[in-house]
Amino acid sequence: MSIIAPVRPTTEPATGGARTARAKGGRRRVLLRVVALLVLYALWEITARVTRNPVFIPGPGAVWHQLIVTSTTHDGVRGYSGHLLIEHLGVSLRRILIGSVIGVAAGLVLGVVMGTVGWIRVVAEPVVTFVRALPPLAYFSLFIIWFGIDETPKLWLLSIAALPPVAVATAAAVYSAPTGLVEAARALGAGRWQIVRDVVLPNALPEIFTGIRLAVGVAYSSVVAAETINGVPGIGGLIRDAQRYSQTDVVVLGLFAIGLSGLLIDALLRTAETRLIPWRGRS
Repeated sequence: MSIIAPVRPTTEPATGGARTARAKGGRRRVLLRVVALLVLYALWEITARVTRNPVFIPGPGAVWHQLIVTSTTHDGVRGYSGHLLIEHLGVSLRRILIGSVIGVAAGLVLGVVMGTVGWIRVVAEPVVTFVRALPPLAYFSLFIIWFGIDETPKLWLLSIAALPPVAVATAAAVYSAPTGLVEAARALGAGRWQIVRDVVLPNALPEIFTGIRLAVGVAYSSVVAAETINGVPGIGGLIRDAQRYSQTDVVVLGLFAIGLSGLLIDALLRTAETRLIPWRGRS
């Protein structure tokens, strides 16, 4: 009589296969992105050569030349409008950081209150939706009348632009917290704000982080509007001045600076989200 030994499941090959598949998928994504960038570059170069109108579509070489010019000092002229490109971008990023922090903090507080107090949600929700629907320039003129043309109206604009996405996402996440967990915490003697702190907010973090990413994106897209008035130094002010003098290559350079730095900021936020919310997407 032969005894058949039980077969022990081995997970190492499967795990190794999964890692290999992920590595291949990562390389494929990088390759596709590189190919896409090369195709876009070729289309840009071809279009610029066909139109032969640098004011309409400047070539990649012209934009690269402006990158060198605006990043250095030539013949006593420092950068663009007396400031280097990195200084323009740094001022704009500082404004975005301050405005986003204020808007996100206010949105978190308002969202938590809206999600936990019914009558405040009924009163505040239409106001938040109304503000979210307004384009930034619609109320920027009002801030200029109230606060002048210095930094204050710019920060107000970015703060107000960043507030609604966080408030809406936080309120929805808090309001839809799992009833079972809330009742269990209440049965253990937790108060309302203890439940919010220890149960509701941790469960709502994924949606809140999505709202924060949206808020930073809205604030970033509003920086050009915020810097249309007395925005130099600032990347939006650089774009505005270049547009006045039909320097399309400088305008395109400013757009690239905004877009690339925006991609970097979003990548940092996604990395922070992965580190702080490792359970997102897992059952």
